[in-house]
Amino acid sequence: GNGAVERLEKDGKRTVLASKYEGKRLNSPNDLAYKSDGSLYFTDPSFGFAKGDQDPRKELPFNGVYRLANGKLQLLSKDFKAPNGIAFSPDEKYLYVNDSVAKTYWRFEVKPDGGIANGKVFVDMSASKEDGVPDGMKVDQKGNIYGTGPGGVWILSPEGKHLGTIKAPEDPANLAWGDNDGKTLYLTARTGLYKIRLNIPGVRP
Repeated sequence: GNGAVERLEKDGKRTVLASKYEGKRLNSPNDLAYKSDGSLYFTDPSFGFAKGDQDPRKELPFNGVYRLANGKLQLLSKDFKAPNGIAFSPDEKYLYVNDSVAKTYWRFEVKPDGGIANGKVFVDMSASKEDGVPDGMKVDQKGNIYGTGPGGVWILSPEGKHLGTIKAPEDPANLAWGDNDGKTLYLTARTGLYKIRLNIPGVRP
């Protein structure tokens, strides 16, 4: 809601990592993923504004995807309607980003300099009639993608095949790997927190 990416320190203080792009306020940074080199990738939709893209407080004319490295903020894409979930493939050769409005998952090639290229629609969920939209996203150690979408958490193969859907008691918004072995997937929803045990451990920083 305050248009910034912040780090909560152990003593409770907050450190602002990014709040402006070319002098203009970020919209409402939503989800993020660290690369092994320490660079931080994040999405910046307009969900934090009461009137979304039409809100007078919105200073940027787009909803971007960014990379923060060595204190420098780099715009990677401004072609999304509402970029949200973001995750790397296990080998970090690909970056996945989903769009909550278009109900699509995109895959980009990650360049040696940390930039992205050759973005393509990886999965299109827009034909589904079930409730729910793309939101949080995580990847397991075999490269399968677990992402929220219509009807629950979609499990997608590295090739983009829909392997199945995890049905929760209520539509989940985000997810994270947990427990010592990384085989428990925790799901956050509007009123509840849920978990499910899986056979393949997740990729964790």
